[in-house]
Amino acid sequence: MPNRRPAERIIVPLDVADVAAAQQLIDRIPAVTFWKVGLELFVSSGPEILQYLKKQGKRIFLDLKFHDIPNTMAGACQAAGQYGVDLLTVHATAGPDALQAAVAAAQAGAQAAQQSPPQVIAVTVLTSISNRSLALDLKIPLELSDYALQMALLAQQAGLSGSVCSPHEAELLRRCCGQGWLLVCPGVRPTWSQTGDQKRVMTPSEAVKAGADLLVIGRPITQSPDPNLAFQQICESLT
Repeated sequence: MPNRRPAERIIVPLDVADVAAAQQLIDRIPAVTFWKVGLELFVSSGPEILQYLKKQGKRIFLDLKFHDIPNTMAGACQAAGQYGVDLLTVHATAGPDALQAAVAAAQAGAQAAQQSPPQVIAVTVLTSISNRSLALDLKIPLELSDYALQMALLAQQAGLSGSVCSPHEAELLRRCCGQGWLLVCPGVRPTWSQTGDQKRVMTPSEAVKAGADLLVIGRPITQSPDPNLAFQQICESLT
């Protein structure tokens, strides 16, 4: 991946309930260039928030984590491809047929709408899941890092562009998947913030050193008394 300025590495989630709240947050932190739209906001607002972000010249991570049979995945990704977003997530556990269908459909949807196709990236293991939960609750008999790697390799073989993983798995995935594989890491927290419901966290500088390309950092910025200052402090920690 080409060298990026620190501000270009940070994706800030729009974890709010409606378009009005999202617009207020976007306007409040003008230095943020890359925003994440997740399930709550997209379900409440539909493509309206994506259109607003495009008009503002922002990059968009559409984090809907599609997980379904191949035909349904294809239909959803074709629809998402028309929005001109930069990143689109699917679950690797949907399997190779669904992943291949997702990539092809996202490209077709973008082409039909005369948009640049999104990079489709696979969720490996949610950062809220611990090693213990993987073994005891989900009954998966692999170390969490090994399972994340298997999901990333499955996605790579299916033609995806990268994966979402904890920064704790970033070094392993970078080594095994290569430099061209995009690694997007949530579970990133500066030393001065709380971890919240994330189980596997690193600081921003640690995550980048481990191999992360893009960092998803939400509450330490959006819930700060001074979001602009918090964003700037995180950027400075990456220089």
